[in-house]
This record gives sequence, structure tokens and C-alpha cells, in this order.
Amino acid sequence: MRTLFDTSIIVAALIESHPMHERAFPWFKQAKTKEFDLVVASHTLAELYAVLSALPIKPRISPAVAWRLVHENIETMADIVSLSPAEYSSTIKHMSELGLSGGIIYDALIAKVAQKSRVERLFTLNIEHFRLVWPGGGKILNTP
Repeated sequence: MRTLFDTSIIVAALIESHPMHERAFPWFKQAKTKEFDLVVASHTLAELYAVLSALPIKPRISPAVAWRLVHENIETMADIVSLSPAEYSSTIKHMSELGLSGGIIYDALIAKVAQKSRVERLFTLNIEHFRLVWPGGGKILNTP
């Protein structure tokens, strides 16, 4: 089963002190043991690095450790899917037509990757954002 994780799920799974760690980690563990095929949007790699390296936790995650976490936990086990320039443009246009602005565009790009990849499940902690940007996502949208 093809399953896409957004950044929020990956952060929660990797950071033990995260309030949703207990719920996200079992799904991450299943992905690691190849119980399903993990899909991740290519821009999630950058977003994940940005979040991990800036988290206000002690001790702080250094840039080198943030890169290692991204590389070892995502790049080596996930199918990384990129969007074309035309797909970026159409997604931005769609957001403008919906009257949505700001960071929700990143959820829209992940939803576009989910559609392109024909995933059967998308896991997120921001399910309401995904319902806004992908009303047809229906049963594919999940929260742990």
C-alpha cells in the first residue's frame, strides 16, 4: 500500500518529546520495516530539515544531525516524488482560486504529490488543511 507522510508526521515520529510521538512513531516504524511503501514529497526534505534544525528543544538539533536524520530516515527508505514546474504552477493557481494564502500552499503541494503518486493513504497532523486544499482526498486523508 502506497502511503504518503507529510512533514508533521515525520517530525512527530522522530522527536520523542513531540506530543504526537506515541501516535506517529508506530506508523514510521512500519514504514522502516517496509510494511508499506512510503512516499514523500521532495520539498518535504527541505521542510523537514528546516523544522528539525530550528526546533526549540534542548539540546538543539545541529544542522549536521538534522541532515543525517533526513538522509537516514527518509531519503534511504522513501520514494521521493517531485512535481514539475507546471504542477507547481497549477497548484498555486488552484490555491488562488480557493482564496487560500500562506503556508497552506505546502500542504497543497503535498496533496498534489499524493494525487500524482496515486497513494492510498496520506498521513498528516494537519488534516483540516488537507481537506481545504484537496476536498476530493476523502478516505485517503488520515491522522494517526
